[in-house]
Amino acid sequence: MTTAMQTPRRRSRSKLQEASLADGPMLLLRSIRGFSSNRSMLWLATVPLALFGLGVFNLSANASDLPELSAAFLANNLWLLIATILVIFMNAGFAMVEAGMCRSKNAVNILAKNLFVFALAVTAYWFVGYSIMYGDSLIDGWLYFKTLFFDPTVTAETIADDGLVPTVDFLFQAAFAGTAATIVSGLVAERVKFGEFVVFALVLTAFIYPIAGSWEWNSGWLNTIGKVEFIDFAGSSIVHSVGAWAGLIGAMLLGPRIGKFIDGKPQAMPGHNMAIATLGALILWIGWYGFNPGSQLAMDQWVPYVAVTTTLGAAGGAIGATVLSTMTSGKPDLTMIINGILAGLVSVTAGCGNLTMSGSWLAGLVGGLIVVFAVGALDAAGIDDPVGAFSVHGVCGVWGTIVIGLWGYDIQNTPVGEPFIGIGLFTGGGIDQLGIQALGAGAYAIWTIVTCWLAWSIIGGLFGGIRVSESEEVQGLDIGEHGMEAYPDFASTK
Repeated sequence: MTTAMQTPRRRSRSKLQEASLADGPMLLLRSIRGFSSNRSMLWLATVPLALFGLGVFNLSANASDLPELSAAFLANNLWLLIATILVIFMNAGFAMVEAGMCRSKNAVNILAKNLFVFALAVTAYWFVGYSIMYGDSLIDGWLYFKTLFFDPTVTAETIADDGLVPTVDFLFQAAFAGTAATIVSGLVAERVKFGEFVVFALVLTAFIYPIAGSWEWNSGWLNTIGKVEFIDFAGSSIVHSVGAWAGLIGAMLLGPRIGKFIDGKPQAMPGHNMAIATLGALILWIGWYGFNPGSQLAMDQWVPYVAVTTTLGAAGGAIGATVLSTMTSGKPDLTMIINGILAGLVSVTAGCGNLTMSGSWLAGLVGGLIVVFAVGALDAAGIDDPVGAFSVHGVCGVWGTIVIGLWGYDIQNTPVGEPFIGIGLFTGGGIDQLGIQALGAGAYAIWTIVTCWLAWSIIGGLFGGIRVSESEEVQGLDIGEHGMEAYPDFASTK
C-alpha cells in the first residue's frame, strides 16, 4: 500500500492573530485550502466554526507574543476540534442504544444518566483529571500531577511545532473520559440509584480513568517496561475496557434485574424501541470517525487511512455477529447486528493505525463472533448486562488490544514503497509485542477491578446501598427516581 501526501501550495499569509473576527474566517480558509472568494461562496457555511476556532486560538494567550500561525497548525487544531465534536455526539448514540434496548419504564432514567454523566465527567476532568493524566511525574511512570485545573496557555513552541493548543487537546481528552463513564451506565441499567451512579462516575473520571490513561498516553510505565512500547492508539483498553470493567463490578454488586433469571435460566427482557437503538448505533459509528482518526492528533495523510480501517472493522463485526447469531438462533438478531457493529469498532480502536485493511476487517469479524459468545457466557454466569456493554467494550476491548500483537504492523513508520514493518507474532515481529499488549490489557483489568470495587463499595456504604428498592424497580426508575415518564400518553390507566 502506498499513501500519497499532498503538499499545500505556499501562499503569502497574513497574521491571523492580527485579524478581526470578520476577516478571520477567510484568512483561515485561505491558509488551509488556498480559497479565493471569487471562486465560491461556500465558505460562508464555515463562518460559525471558523469564528469559534479563531476564538480558541486568540483567547488562549496574548496573540502579540506568538509567532505567525502556519497552515499545519491551523489544520491540526481545527481537525481535532471537529473530531472532538464527533466524539461528544457519541453520547447521543450511547443514550439511544441503551434506552432502546431497555424497557420503556426506565427510559427517562437512562437518558438522564447519559446526559448528566457527561457534564459531570467534563467538570471532574477539568478540575483534576486532565492534570493527573498529563501532568508532571510524581511516581515515575505510575502517577502524575501538575495543578488543579489545566493550563490553557499557548506557547510559542506549540505554534512553531504545529502542536495542539491546550484548550483543544483538553476538549478531546475530556470527551474520551466522558465515554468511559457512559459505558458504565449500560451495565448497571434499570436498577442503580441515580445519585450513587453519578458519584461513582465522578470518582472514575477524576481519578481512576486518568491514572490508567497516564500509563500509556503520558509515556508511563507501559512504554518503558519492555523491549517494545505498549500500543493503544485510540483506547480499546484505556477507554473501553476500563469503562467496561468498572461497569461489570457495579453489575455484579447490584445483582441481576428482577425476573432476569428464573431457576438459574436467563429470561429475555426485550428492549422497548429497536428503532432508536438502531439509530444510536449509526450515530456511534459516525462518531467513531472522531474517536479513531482524531487520535492521530494531526491532520495528515494517515487520517483517512485510520478512517478506512475503522470502517472495515465495523463492517467485519456486523457480518461476524449476524452470521453467527443466525446460525445459533435460526434468525438474524437485530440486537446482535448492533452489538456486532460496535464490537468491530472496539476491536480496531487500539490498532486502527497498526493494522492493514484486511487485518482490520478480520479483527472486526473476530470481534463480532466474540461478542455473540460473550453475551451468552455472561448470561450463563448469572451476570445481568442489559445492553451487552461488557461483551462489546470489555471483551472486545481486550481482543482489540491483543490483536496488534498477532498481526500488527508499524505502518506509519514504514518508508514509502517498502513492505510494512511487521510487529506481530504472525507478521514477523516475534512475541515481544504480543507480550506487552497482554500485559497492558491485564494491568488495566486488575487496576479497574480493584479500584472500582472499592469505589462502588464505599459509595454503597455511605449512601445506604447502590440499588433502588424492589417496589421502585418494579414500577420503573422513571417514576421512582425522576417523577416522570418517557411516554406519558401511552401509560396504563390501571
